[in-house]
Amino acid sequence: MGDQNSLIHQNRALIAEVKQRVDQLEAINTVAAIVSQSLDLDVVLETALEAVLSVIHVDAAGISLIEEETGDLVLRAQRGWTRDFVSMPMRVPVGEGLSGQAVQEDRVIITGNLSGDERLAFPAFGEEPIEAMALVPMHGRGQVIGVLSVMNYTPYRFQREEVTVLRAIADQVGVALENARLFADALAQRGRLSAILNSAADAIIAIDNRGRIALVNPAAAVLFDLDATAIVGVPLCDAPLHPRLRENLCRVIDHQQSDTVTVFEITMEDGQHWSAVISPVRSQDSGDPEGGGWVVVMQNVTHLQEVETVRTQFIQTAAHDLRNPMGITLSALVMLYQEYGAVLGEGRELVEIALGGINRMQDLIDDLLHLESVSASVNFHRAPVDLAAVIDQVVNDVRLQFQEKGQSLEVALDAALPPVVGDDNWLYRALLNYLSNAHKYTPEGGRVVVRAHVQEGEVVVEVADNGYGIPLEAQARLFERFYRVVVTDDQPKGTGLGLAIVKSIVEQHGGRVFMRSKPGEGSTFGFVLPAATKEKVP
Repeated sequence: MGDQNSLIHQNRALIAEVKQRVDQLEAINTVAAIVSQSLDLDVVLETALEAVLSVIHVDAAGISLIEEETGDLVLRAQRGWTRDFVSMPMRVPVGEGLSGQAVQEDRVIITGNLSGDERLAFPAFGEEPIEAMALVPMHGRGQVIGVLSVMNYTPYRFQREEVTVLRAIADQVGVALENARLFADALAQRGRLSAILNSAADAIIAIDNRGRIALVNPAAAVLFDLDATAIVGVPLCDAPLHPRLRENLCRVIDHQQSDTVTVFEITMEDGQHWSAVISPVRSQDSGDPEGGGWVVVMQNVTHLQEVETVRTQFIQTAAHDLRNPMGITLSALVMLYQEYGAVLGEGRELVEIALGGINRMQDLIDDLLHLESVSASVNFHRAPVDLAAVIDQVVNDVRLQFQEKGQSLEVALDAALPPVVGDDNWLYRALLNYLSNAHKYTPEGGRVVVRAHVQEGEVVVEVADNGYGIPLEAQARLFERFYRVVVTDDQPKGTGLGLAIVKSIVEQHGGRVFMRSKPGEGSTFGFVLPAATKEKVP
C-alpha cells in the first residue's frame, strides 16, 4: 500500500513538473508572439513589459538598452514603478551598478531590499521601495544589448524555474528589440536616401535586375516629363524616355558586364547636353533573385560644353597662328642640331630639351587642327568602308610598338562585318587613338584585344586591355577635351585630346562612343557605327 501511495505521489509530482514546464514554454511563446507583432521599437518595449508582467507575477518591470554612442545603459521603458525614470532617463555606465554588472558579467543578478545599497550607480533609484529584484541580460545577434529588470515591492523569492523563464523571455525580447532597432535604422537610412534623391539636381533612375524601372527621382521626372509613381514597374525598353537614352540603356543592360560602369552622352531636343553614367548594383546576397540592378545618373553638362566650345575656338585660332612660327622654330633647331651638335658640348643637351618641347607643342597643335577638321567635316569623304581592313591596317602599323613593350595584341572579328559609310582615314585615326591609349596605360606584358561584331544593325568596335583601369570619379569626363587622367606617376605625357578626337570622328559618322572600366582590372573603349545599307551607300 505504501509503495502504491509513493508511486501516486511521484506521478503527481511528475505531472506537476511537466505542467509547469508546459506553462513556462507557453509563457515564453506568448511573449515571443506578442513582441514579434511590431517593428516599432517603442511599441515592442511597451508590449514586452506587459507580456513579462503577465507571466512573472511581480509588481514592476523595466528595460534598459545599451546606447551605441556612449556605451551607457539607458532606461528606455518602465511599468509599475512609483517614479518616472524614463522622461529624464536613468543612465548607468556599463560595469557600474547592478545593471552594469549584469551586462559586464553577462549573468543574472538577484537582490533583495535596495534601500541604502552601495552598489547602486543611480542613487535616486534607491528611493524605490523595492524588496526583491532580478536583472537579466538581454541578447541580440550574439551579444548583450541590454537588461530586463523585474521588481517586487514586497519580499519575493525568485524560483529557479522563474529565472529560466526570465532568461528565455529576455532573449526573445532582445531579438525582437534588435529587429525593431534594425528596422528603425533602415527607415532612417531610407529617409536620408529619399531626401538625397529628392533634392539631387542630377536625374537619377534606378532599374531592377529584370530591366524594370524601380525609382525615378524628381529631377528625372521633370527632365523626361514623367509621372514618377506611374512609371515604376514599367519595363525600361517601353518607358517614355528620350529615344537615344532608352536605346543606349537597353543595349547596355542587355550586354553589360556585371562589374563595369558605362558612360555616354546625349543631346536633348532643346540643345542641352547630358552625360549618363550607368552603374551596376550588386546585391550583397548572391542568392537573392530580386537583388541587384542598375542606377543611371544623368548630369547636365551643357555649361561645360559651352565653355569647352569657347575654349576650343580660342585654342584652335591660336593653334593656326602658332603653326607657322612653330614650324620655323623647329626647323631652325633641327638645322642647329645637325650642323653644330658635335661642337655644342653641354649646349647639345639644351637643344635636345628644346626640340622635345617643340615636338610636344607641335603634337598639340596637330591634334587641335585635327579636332577642328573633324568638327567642321573638312577633308571628310563619305564612301563605303571595310572596317575589317581598317582594323587590320591599324593593328599591323602598331604591332611593333606593342612587341617592344612585351604586350600581346590580339584581334577577334566577326566573320563577315558589314561595311559602314564614312571616311576610312578618320576611322583609322579613331582606332589608332584607342590603341595608343591602351598601349600607354597597360603595363609591360599586358594584353590588348581588338574586337568587332554586329549587333542589331550596328557595328561595334572595342579595344579591351587588362591595364590599370580608370578611377570611377574620372570615367564621366574621359571624352572631354584636354582632360587627362593620372593613373601612374610615370605615365607618358599626352595632349588630352586623343579621346575627344575619337568622339568627334565617331559622331560625324552617326555613331557613339562608350567605355567600361574597373580600377585595377583594365578598360574597354569602343564605338558603335550604323552598318551600311543599300540606301545609305553613296
